[in-house]
Parts: sequence; structure tokens; C-alpha cells
Amino acid sequence: MSHRSQELRTVRPAVVARLRQALAPYRTGRVRRLVGLRVDVEGVDAAVGDALRIVRVGPEGTSTLPAEVVAVHGEALTCLPLGELAGVRFGDPVEALGGPLPIGVGSGLLGRVLDGLGRPIDDQGPLAIEEEVGINGDPPHPLRRDLVDRQLGLGVRVLDTLVPCGRGQRLGIFAGSGVGKSSLLSMIARGTEAEVAVVALVGERGREVNEFLQRDLGEDGLRRSVVVVATSDEPALVRIRAAFTATRIAEWFRDQGADVVLMMDSLTRFAMAQREVGLSAGEPPATRGYPPSVFSLLPRLLERAGAAERGSITGLYTVLVEGDDMNEPIADAARSILDGHVVLSRKLATAGHFPSVDVLESISRVEPAVTTPVQRAAARELRRLLAAERDVRDLVEIGAYVAGTNPLADRALAAREAIWAFLRQDVAEVVPTAQSWAQLDALVADSAQTTPAPAPAMAQGVGA
Repeated sequence: MSHRSQELRTVRPAVVARLRQALAPYRTGRVRRLVGLRVDVEGVDAAVGDALRIVRVGPEGTSTLPAEVVAVHGEALTCLPLGELAGVRFGDPVEALGGPLPIGVGSGLLGRVLDGLGRPIDDQGPLAIEEEVGINGDPPHPLRRDLVDRQLGLGVRVLDTLVPCGRGQRLGIFAGSGVGKSSLLSMIARGTEAEVAVVALVGERGREVNEFLQRDLGEDGLRRSVVVVATSDEPALVRIRAAFTATRIAEWFRDQGADVVLMMDSLTRFAMAQREVGLSAGEPPATRGYPPSVFSLLPRLLERAGAAERGSITGLYTVLVEGDDMNEPIADAARSILDGHVVLSRKLATAGHFPSVDVLESISRVEPAVTTPVQRAAARELRRLLAAERDVRDLVEIGAYVAGTNPLADRALAAREAIWAFLRQDVAEVVPTAQSWAQLDALVADSAQTTPAPAPAMAQGVGA
């Protein structure tokens, strides 16, 4: 072995890798085709997921546009831009960046607002990062995951008692548009017992972002949060990266031993962005136009949340159901992956009932592991009251119900005001978990002692 080889063996592998990359032949490709959002490139050696730089040469000077490889067809690469395609011409030079675009992570991200590529957009100066990482990560090993056996308080009374969330659970919030998903997430961000909150706004209206930050989240919520934003006008790849960027940031905090709550609004818009990417890359459309890659990408994203050997990520994902159809493809696929679902009711929202949680249609699959028998008994009793009221609601509204016919329904009708007061909560109110359970115990005990009496027709809402 030569003296030079012995020296190289003593150099760290990362340094050797950088040296090899610097000494590798530099190749510049060209744009060969532009169709819709798709850019076909030839002459560049890159893999799927690698980043490229398109050099735009125009009358106003030279500018660059980052793009990402999404498919390979022989010697041609199919790329999608991470910005606007305006100004790109046939034959423009294309340079390979040698791998995916990294993002910066670190505790300095708390209180900051980032775009889908992990860059600050809050005019608060550069990020104080501790290291650069790729957005791709591996889910916790299935046999080394910590058990979900402790409740994580969310500060929302109806969720903490009737749909309890466990540390490391993945919970879906299913609702149509305008039913209160974002407001519910802001309540959780302010009231959760988790140490860190990471919020991903994927495909949101630009008008709503600042409203969410200032009115819903507020200074207290933002102080311990990292917000990643990709509005609806951003390219599809940026919206997809926003979801993975937020997940990777949450993973970094989890690896430091923190309990993190990851809130994503919404999973449906993430799937729609992947539909754009898949169709542009030539995938065949399947269910309602969604290509197969959408349904393979969902578990890759969702399985990365959970309780690891150290720290945890509790995932809360909103699902925007089309036409309030809870069985549409994305909602159905998400429900099969997640560990529980919260259904928001439009009837409750229009009646001024907030949070508009439909208790009887919502369930937490980890409830037996994170609650005591006494707590479960109280929650089941309130659910029985809600179900009994729902069964006789139509009779009550037309005046055909006779008091004494159903003792359980009589109790529900007599305790209706107390039940409504318990299920409602102002958006600015934070209720500790212990207090929520105490209020539930008192409500159930009082309802058992209530003297049944004929009741007027109930307004639609509770348990709808």
C-alpha cells in the first residue's frame, strides 16, 4: 500500500466523499422539453429526488430555478420546478447539485415561520441552525417503538375526555371546508402539554396564514412552535416538501428527547399536490384521478410520526373531505393508517357549537391504553346519553315524544344544557386535562341524579 493510500485511510469518510465529489467530472445538461409543469432534461447524471439548477438566460440577466427529478426515462430526466417556470427556454443549461436539497434544523427554529423549502419568511433574520439534514427520514423501527400508554393533554375538553390522545398517537381530524379545523389546531397548539409544536400549513389560502399566526396561534403559541407554510399558489413540489420538511423538523426535536406535537393542515392538499406531480410524470390516474403514488406516499409520511425509543411525535392531521363525504378516497386511506379520527360536523358549526366535534362519530384507538377504567366509564356514560338523545330527537322536535318512555333519553333531555356547556369551549380557553376529567365526572354524576321531566324540542347539535 502506498504512502498516499495510507493517508487517505486516516481521513474521515465524509471528507473523502467531498473530495471525490469535487474531483468528479462536471456535466451540464440542457432543457429539451417543456410541457405544463414538466421539464425534460438531458445530459445530467442525477437520481430521482436529486435537485437540479436551471439557469435562465434572458434580457434582464441570468437567474436560477431549482427543480427536482421525479422520473427517469432512459437518458432523459423528468423534473418539476420548485418555483415559477416563467423565463425558462429550450436549451437552457441545467446543473446537478449532487443530491436532494437539505434543510437546516436546530432549537433556533422555535418561534420561526418557514417556507416549504425550510427558508425563513418572517423577516426575523437568518436561522440559527445546528445542522443540515435531508427531508427524508426513516420511521421508528416497529419493534423498538415505545408503547402509546400515556395521555397527551391537548387543552380541549371534548378531545381530552371523549377522544383522548396518547403520546405518540396519530389522529386525523376529518371535516369539510369552513368547519373549524384551523381554529381547533390553534387551540391545541396553545394548550397541548407537548414541549414543541410543529405546524405545517399545506395548500392554505395566503390570506389565512397571517390570520392563523396572529389571531389563532398568537405569541404564546408561536413561541414554542415552528410553522412551515406552503400556500395554494406554490408549486406542487413545494407543497409536498412542506409536509416532509415539517415532519423532518419534528423528528429532529424528537431525537433530542422532546415530546412533539406535529399538526398538518391538510393531508388532502398534500395528496392533491402529489396528484399533480404523478400525472405530470406520466402516471396513470386511478381512483378519482389520484395516481397510485398518492396512496403509497401517504403511509411513508404518516408512519414517521409516533413514539420512538427516545422522544415522541404525536401527529394531528386534518383531512379536507370533498362534499362532506367521509368515505372519499383520501379520507378512507388516511383513516385506515391513522390511530383514530375526529369528525367535525357542519351542523354543529352552523349552529354556533365550537369545537364542532361529532362525538358519536369520533374515536381514539388508543383510549383503553391511556385512560383508567373510571375515566372510560364516565366517557361511555356521556356517549350513551348523547346516543339516547339522538335516537329520540326527531320525536321531540315534532312533539311526539312522551316523557318516561325511555329513562336514559329522559336523563339526556333533562341534562341537555349541562352537556352542551361541557362540549363547548371558547377558542381562547385552555382547559387542563385533570380539570376536564373532573368536569366530566361531575356532569355524569349530576345527570344520574336529575329528575326526568318533559322537555321542549332540542336544537340540533349535540351528538349530531
